[in-house]
Amino acid sequence: MNCEKIGKIKEEFLSYLQYERNYSENTLRAYKIDIEEFISFVINKGYSFLDHHGIRAYVVEKYKVLRKTSLSRKISSVKSFYRFMKKRGYVERDPTQIIKSPKSEKRLPKFFTVDEMFHFLESIPTNGLLNKRNKAIFELIYSTGIRAQEALNMNIEDIHIEGMWVKVKGKGGKERIVPFGKKAKEAIIDYLEERGKKFKFGEKDPLFVNKKGKRLSYRGLHTLMRNVKFRAGIHKNLALHGIRHSFATHMLDGGADLRFIQELLGHSKLSTTQRYTHVSIDKLMEIYDKAHPRK
Repeated sequence: MNCEKIGKIKEEFLSYLQYERNYSENTLRAYKIDIEEFISFVINKGYSFLDHHGIRAYVVEKYKVLRKTSLSRKISSVKSFYRFMKKRGYVERDPTQIIKSPKSEKRLPKFFTVDEMFHFLESIPTNGLLNKRNKAIFELIYSTGIRAQEALNMNIEDIHIEGMWVKVKGKGGKERIVPFGKKAKEAIIDYLEERGKKFKFGEKDPLFVNKKGKRLSYRGLHTLMRNVKFRAGIHKNLALHGIRHSFATHMLDGGADLRFIQELLGHSKLSTTQRYTHVSIDKLMEIYDKAHPRK
Protein backbone atom coordinates (compact mmCIF):
# COMPACT_ATOMS: atom_id res chain seq x y z
CA MET A 1 0.00 0.00 0.00
CA ASN A 2 1.76 3.16 -1.21
CA CYS A 3 1.68 6.71 0.19
CA GLU A 4 -0.82 7.99 -2.35
CA LYS A 5 -3.30 5.20 -1.70
CA ILE A 6 -3.10 5.43 2.10
CA GLY A 7 -3.56 9.19 1.81
CA LYS A 8 -6.77 8.74 -0.19
CA ILE A 9 -8.06 6.17 2.30
CA LYS A 10 -7.34 8.60 5.14
CA GLU A 11 -9.43 11.31 3.46
CA GLU A 12 -12.23 8.82 2.83
CA PHE A 13 -12.09 7.81 6.52
CA LEU A 14 -12.32 11.43 7.71
CA SER A 15 -15.26 12.07 5.37
CA TYR A 16 -16.96 8.98 6.79
CA LEU A 17 -16.53 10.28 10.33
CA GLN A 18 -17.84 13.71 9.37
CA TYR A 19 -20.83 12.87 7.20
CA GLU A 20 -21.89 9.39 8.29
CA ARG A 21 -20.93 9.44 11.96
CA ASN A 22 -21.61 13.18 12.45
CA TYR A 23 -18.51 13.69 14.57
CA SER A 24 -17.84 17.19 15.90
CA GLU A 25 -15.21 19.51 14.47
CA ASN A 26 -12.92 18.94 17.46
CA THR A 27 -13.23 15.16 17.30
CA LEU A 28 -12.49 15.21 13.58
CA ARG A 29 -9.44 17.36 14.18
CA ALA A 30 -8.15 14.90 16.81
CA TYR A 31 -8.65 11.92 14.46
CA LYS A 32 -6.92 13.75 11.62
CA ILE A 33 -3.88 14.55 13.78
CA ASP A 34 -3.67 11.01 15.16
CA ILE A 35 -4.02 9.23 11.80
CA GLU A 36 -1.62 11.52 9.94
CA GLU A 37 0.93 11.09 12.72
CA PHE A 38 0.56 7.30 12.55
CA ILE A 39 0.82 7.19 8.76
CA SER A 40 3.94 9.39 8.81
CA PHE A 41 5.56 7.13 11.42
CA VAL A 42 4.89 3.92 9.48
CA ILE A 43 6.13 5.38 6.19
CA ASN A 44 9.27 6.98 7.67
CA LYS A 45 10.21 3.81 9.54
CA GLY A 46 9.62 1.60 6.50
CA TYR A 47 6.90 -0.59 8.00
CA SER A 48 3.98 -2.13 6.12
CA PHE A 49 0.39 -1.05 6.78
CA LEU A 50 -0.72 -4.66 6.34
CA ASP A 51 0.69 -6.18 9.55
CA HIS A 52 0.97 -5.35 13.23
CA HIS A 53 4.71 -4.59 13.43
CA GLY A 54 4.44 -0.92 12.50
CA ILE A 55 1.46 -0.45 14.82
CA ARG A 56 3.29 -2.03 17.75
CA ALA A 57 6.39 0.10 17.10
CA TYR A 58 4.23 3.22 16.97
CA VAL A 59 2.60 2.37 20.30
CA VAL A 60 5.98 1.70 21.93
CA GLU A 61 7.30 5.02 20.63
CA LYS A 62 4.29 6.96 21.96
CA TYR A 63 4.33 5.10 25.28
CA LYS A 64 7.62 6.82 26.10
CA VAL A 65 6.24 10.36 25.87
CA LEU A 66 2.46 10.27 26.41
CA ARG A 67 0.14 9.88 29.36
CA LYS A 68 -2.03 6.78 29.33
CA THR A 69 -5.15 8.73 28.42
CA SER A 70 -3.49 10.36 25.39
CA LEU A 71 -1.95 7.05 24.31
CA SER A 72 -5.33 5.29 24.61
CA ARG A 73 -6.91 7.93 22.38
CA LYS A 74 -4.25 7.50 19.70
CA ILE A 75 -4.57 3.71 19.79
CA SER A 76 -8.35 4.06 19.54
CA SER A 77 -7.96 6.31 16.48
CA VAL A 78 -5.69 3.79 14.76
CA LYS A 79 -8.04 0.92 15.61
CA SER A 80 -10.99 2.85 14.15
CA PHE A 81 -8.96 3.54 11.01
CA TYR A 82 -8.20 -0.16 10.50
CA ARG A 83 -11.77 -1.22 11.21
CA PHE A 84 -12.83 1.22 8.49
CA MET A 85 -10.22 -0.15 6.05
CA LYS A 86 -11.35 -3.73 6.68
CA LYS A 87 -15.00 -2.79 6.29
CA ARG A 88 -14.26 -1.11 2.95
CA GLY A 89 -12.09 -4.01 1.77
CA TYR A 90 -8.73 -2.22 1.80
CA VAL A 91 -7.22 -4.81 4.16
CA GLU A 92 -8.16 -8.46 4.59
CA ARG A 93 -7.66 -8.53 8.34
CA ASP A 94 -7.38 -6.05 11.16
CA PRO A 95 -3.84 -6.17 12.62
CA THR A 96 -4.81 -3.84 15.50
CA GLN A 97 -6.82 -6.59 17.21
CA ILE A 98 -3.71 -7.81 19.04
CA ILE A 99 -2.87 -4.28 20.26
CA LYS A 100 -4.26 -3.54 23.72
CA SER A 101 -4.90 -0.07 25.08
CA PRO A 102 -3.38 0.77 28.47
CA LYS A 103 -5.73 1.00 31.42
CA SER A 104 -6.78 4.61 31.58
CA GLU A 105 -5.97 6.79 34.55
CA LYS A 106 -9.12 7.73 36.41
CA ARG A 107 -8.95 11.48 36.82
CA LEU A 108 -11.65 13.41 38.57
CA PRO A 109 -13.25 16.24 36.59
CA LYS A 110 -12.03 19.74 37.39
CA PHE A 111 -14.73 22.28 38.12
CA PHE A 112 -15.50 25.74 39.48
CA THR A 113 -17.02 26.11 42.92
CA VAL A 114 -20.44 27.78 42.95
CA ASP A 115 -18.88 31.06 44.11
CA GLU A 116 -16.21 30.90 41.40
CA MET A 117 -18.81 30.13 38.73
CA PHE A 118 -21.01 33.04 39.79
CA HIS A 119 -18.01 35.37 39.93
CA PHE A 120 -16.93 34.20 36.46
CA LEU A 121 -20.37 34.96 34.97
CA GLU A 122 -20.86 38.24 36.80
CA SER A 123 -17.45 39.53 35.68
CA ILE A 124 -18.55 39.53 32.02
CA PRO A 125 -19.44 43.08 30.86
CA THR A 126 -22.89 43.53 29.32
CA ASN A 127 -22.26 46.53 27.08
CA GLY A 128 -22.12 46.00 23.32
CA LEU A 129 -22.96 43.05 21.09
CA LEU A 130 -19.88 40.89 21.71
CA ASN A 131 -20.04 41.23 25.50
CA LYS A 132 -23.74 40.40 25.46
CA ARG A 133 -22.96 37.36 23.29
CA ASN A 134 -20.25 36.23 25.72
CA LYS A 135 -22.64 36.57 28.64
CA ALA A 136 -25.35 34.63 26.80
CA ILE A 137 -23.22 31.69 25.70
CA PHE A 138 -21.53 31.15 29.06
CA GLU A 139 -24.82 31.53 30.94
CA LEU A 140 -26.38 28.98 28.57
CA ILE A 141 -23.57 26.44 28.90
CA TYR A 142 -23.63 26.65 32.71
CA SER A 143 -27.44 26.61 32.83
CA THR A 144 -27.73 23.51 30.62
CA GLY A 145 -24.45 21.62 30.95
CA ILE A 146 -24.24 21.26 27.17
CA ARG A 147 -20.85 20.86 25.51
CA ALA A 148 -19.23 24.03 24.19
CA GLN A 149 -19.33 22.67 20.64
CA GLU A 150 -23.02 21.83 21.02
CA ALA A 151 -23.70 25.47 21.94
CA LEU A 152 -21.67 26.68 18.96
CA ASN A 153 -23.52 24.35 16.58
CA MET A 154 -26.94 25.67 17.60
CA ASN A 155 -29.09 27.73 15.24
CA ILE A 156 -31.76 30.27 16.11
CA GLU A 157 -34.48 27.65 15.58
CA ASP A 158 -32.96 25.40 18.24
CA ILE A 159 -33.68 27.77 21.13
CA HIS A 160 -37.18 28.27 22.54
CA ILE A 161 -36.97 31.30 24.77
CA GLU A 162 -40.50 31.34 26.18
CA GLY A 163 -40.47 27.62 26.87
CA MET A 164 -36.92 27.98 28.26
CA TRP A 165 -35.46 24.94 26.51
CA VAL A 166 -33.01 24.17 23.73
CA LYS A 167 -32.77 21.36 21.20
CA VAL A 168 -29.24 20.01 21.21
CA LYS A 169 -27.57 17.74 18.67
CA GLY A 170 -25.00 15.70 20.58
CA LYS A 171 -22.42 13.08 19.70
CA GLY A 172 -23.41 10.77 16.88
CA GLY A 173 -26.19 13.15 15.83
CA LYS A 174 -28.39 12.25 18.83
CA GLU A 175 -30.82 15.01 19.72
CA ARG A 176 -32.03 15.91 23.21
CA ILE A 177 -34.09 18.63 24.84
CA VAL A 178 -32.46 20.54 27.71
CA PRO A 179 -34.11 23.22 29.89
CA PHE A 180 -32.35 26.42 30.91
CA GLY A 181 -32.89 28.94 33.69
CA LYS A 182 -34.01 32.54 34.11
CA LYS A 183 -30.49 34.05 34.07
CA ALA A 184 -29.69 32.37 30.76
CA LYS A 185 -33.04 33.47 29.32
CA GLU A 186 -32.41 37.10 30.24
CA ALA A 187 -28.89 37.01 28.77
CA ILE A 188 -30.05 35.42 25.51
CA ILE A 189 -32.89 37.91 25.03
CA ASP A 190 -30.50 40.78 25.71
CA TYR A 191 -28.00 39.38 23.19
CA LEU A 192 -30.54 38.71 20.43
CA GLU A 193 -32.06 42.19 20.77
CA GLU A 194 -28.61 43.75 20.38
CA ARG A 195 -27.71 41.42 17.54
CA GLY A 196 -30.87 42.35 15.64
CA LYS A 197 -29.67 45.95 15.50
CA LYS A 198 -26.56 44.95 13.54
CA PHE A 199 -27.31 41.68 11.74
CA LYS A 200 -30.53 40.42 10.22
CA PHE A 201 -31.00 36.75 11.00
CA GLY A 202 -33.43 33.91 10.31
CA GLU A 203 -34.35 30.63 11.95
CA LYS A 204 -31.59 28.70 10.15
CA ASP A 205 -28.81 31.14 11.09
CA PRO A 206 -26.25 30.33 13.82
CA LEU A 207 -27.21 31.39 17.33
CA PHE A 208 -23.78 32.62 18.40
CA VAL A 209 -21.80 34.66 15.90
CA ASN A 210 -18.47 36.49 15.72
CA LYS A 211 -18.01 40.17 14.94
CA LYS A 212 -18.49 39.46 11.22
CA GLY A 213 -21.83 37.75 11.77
CA LYS A 214 -20.43 34.27 11.06
CA ARG A 215 -20.71 31.29 13.39
CA LEU A 216 -18.43 31.63 16.42
CA SER A 217 -15.61 29.05 16.33
CA TYR A 218 -14.42 26.77 19.11
CA ARG A 219 -11.04 28.46 19.05
CA GLY A 220 -12.73 31.84 19.41
CA LEU A 221 -14.76 30.64 22.39
CA HIS A 222 -11.66 29.12 23.98
CA THR A 223 -9.94 32.51 23.77
CA LEU A 224 -13.00 34.17 25.31
CA MET A 225 -12.92 31.69 28.21
CA ARG A 226 -9.30 32.55 28.92
CA ASN A 227 -10.00 36.29 28.75
CA VAL A 228 -13.01 36.11 31.08
CA LYS A 229 -11.03 34.06 33.62
CA PHE A 230 -8.25 36.65 33.51
CA ARG A 231 -10.71 39.50 33.99
CA ALA A 232 -12.32 37.65 36.92
CA GLY A 233 -8.94 36.95 38.52
CA ILE A 234 -9.57 33.20 38.43
CA HIS A 235 -6.34 31.25 37.98
CA LYS A 236 -7.74 27.74 38.14
CA ASN A 237 -6.57 25.73 35.12
CA LEU A 238 -9.96 25.01 33.58
CA ALA A 239 -10.84 24.66 29.91
CA LEU A 240 -14.30 25.14 28.38
CA HIS A 241 -15.36 21.66 29.50
CA GLY A 242 -14.87 22.83 33.09
CA ILE A 243 -18.16 24.74 32.93
CA ARG A 244 -19.97 21.53 31.96
CA HIS A 245 -18.25 19.72 34.84
CA SER A 246 -19.29 22.53 37.17
CA PHE A 247 -22.93 22.22 36.05
CA ALA A 248 -22.99 18.47 36.73
CA THR A 249 -21.24 18.76 40.10
CA HIS A 250 -23.46 21.61 41.31
CA MET A 251 -26.62 19.79 40.18
CA LEU A 252 -25.55 16.67 42.05
CA ASP A 253 -24.70 18.69 45.15
CA GLY A 254 -28.13 20.29 44.91
CA GLY A 255 -29.82 16.90 45.11
CA ALA A 256 -30.54 16.16 41.43
CA ASP A 257 -30.94 12.50 40.52
CA LEU A 258 -27.96 10.98 38.71
CA ARG A 259 -30.09 9.66 35.85
CA PHE A 260 -31.63 13.11 35.38
CA ILE A 261 -28.13 14.59 35.08
CA GLN A 262 -27.19 11.82 32.65
CA GLU A 263 -30.12 12.80 30.42
CA LEU A 264 -29.20 16.49 30.51
CA LEU A 265 -25.55 15.83 29.72
CA GLY A 266 -26.38 13.43 26.89
CA HIS A 267 -24.30 10.57 28.29
CA SER A 268 -25.17 7.22 26.75
CA LYS A 269 -23.82 5.36 29.80
CA LEU A 270 -24.64 6.08 33.43
CA SER A 271 -21.06 5.13 34.36
CA THR A 272 -19.83 8.26 32.54
CA THR A 273 -22.05 10.42 34.76
CA GLN A 274 -21.17 8.51 37.93
CA ARG A 275 -17.69 10.02 38.06
CA TYR A 276 -19.30 13.17 39.43
CA THR A 277 -20.29 11.29 42.57
CA HIS A 278 -16.62 11.18 43.52
CA VAL A 279 -16.14 14.92 43.36
CA SER A 280 -19.23 15.41 45.55
CA ILE A 281 -18.11 13.18 48.41
CA ASP A 282 -17.71 16.23 50.67
CA LYS A 283 -21.37 17.06 50.14
CA LEU A 284 -22.37 13.48 50.93
CA MET A 285 -20.36 13.58 54.15
CA GLU A 286 -22.03 16.86 55.11
CA ILE A 287 -25.49 15.35 54.60
CA TYR A 288 -24.46 12.22 56.52
CA ASP A 289 -23.19 14.23 59.48
CA LYS A 290 -26.44 16.18 59.65
CA ALA A 291 -28.73 13.19 59.21
CA HIS A 292 -27.20 10.27 61.11
CA PRO A 293 -28.35 10.07 64.74
CA ARG A 294 -25.16 8.50 66.10
CA LYS A 295 -22.25 10.66 65.02
